[in-house]
Amino acid sequence: MTEAFHSPSTQRVNQPGREEGVVRAGEHPVEHEQPEDWGWHGETGKWGQIGGWISVVVILLYMVGNHEGRVEDLWLLAFAGVMALVLIWDIRRKKTAWRR
Repeated sequence: MTEAFHSPSTQRVNQPGREEGVVRAGEHPVEHEQPEDWGWHGETGKWGQIGGWISVVVILLYMVGNHEGRVEDLWLLAFAGVMALVLIWDIRRKKTAWRR
């Protein structure tokens, strides 16, 4: 069955720390791709913070409604609390990043 996938224009190569790869004959496999090569720099900026806080408010607004059980409220509070802690940690991390 492996012969069905074999083509004279491709070759199999071993990649350290990764699975075996198939590349065009005469080409080299990609060794490592940086996230920056694809346009990702790891920061969402102020819009990430704004979106995060809006999400916290929306989750807390779900507590207002016609449901009778309060177990849902505990879960909503827990999710909103975790999100708020992550957002606060992110603000603090950005303020002290230059000190490291």
